[in-house]
Amino acid sequence: MVEHEPPAQRPTPVLFAHRGGRAHAPQNTLKAFALALQMGATGLETDVWLSADGRPMLDHDGVVWKRARRRAYASVSRDRIGPAVPTLADLYRECGTDFELSVDVKDAAAAEPVVEEARRVGAEHRLWLCHPDWNVLASLRERTTARLVDSTRIRRIKEGPERRAAALAAAGVDGVNLPQKEWTGGLAALFHRFERLCVAWDVQYERIAAALTRMGIDAMHGDHVERLIAGTAAA
Repeated sequence: MVEHEPPAQRPTPVLFAHRGGRAHAPQNTLKAFALALQMGATGLETDVWLSADGRPMLDHDGVVWKRARRRAYASVSRDRIGPAVPTLADLYRECGTDFELSVDVKDAAAAEPVVEEARRVGAEHRLWLCHPDWNVLASLRERTTARLVDSTRIRRIKEGPERRAAALAAAGVDGVNLPQKEWTGGLAALFHRFERLCVAWDVQYERIAAALTRMGIDAMHGDHVERLIAGTAAA
């Protein structure tokens, strides 16, 4: 069992470049990741699937076309997927570890290999694992110090936000990730009352980043790194 510290509300939000900041370079590429960090992003966001030979692959769709056939990464080896799609090891090799990394776990089987790779390079404490089923995340709690984030929408929280916040706290799931348009100051205060982190995605404009910062949002994802920076600075 690993020792996990409860999350603390952050004085300034983590600025995650969504898919490496896809407004500036091809998404989920090493070029995009490196450029986003150079521009001042404090975090990178990506998607992960597991290849047939157990490599965490950074790509949104998780499929490759071979001879006019669509094949899932789970049935294709890393070498056959091709060098255009980086692995998590490639990302750390190219960009180092001095940033927060938010990983949208598209394939639940990829979660533990992602944790193992982050741990290997000493970056597990800066890893954020996002998944739409918080019970999947809860099953990982005793095995990782990574931040575990429930990626959802208000309409999917049938029991209501307060009960969800209490359940996440009891299970050791660190935070909740909602579309930016669903966040309000009151909702952020509710999750903070349960000491859960508040994460927003689809933050594409300075005014939205500024408003979320004033609400106390702990992290945000957007395609435009410069807008995230300007918006949080203006809050």
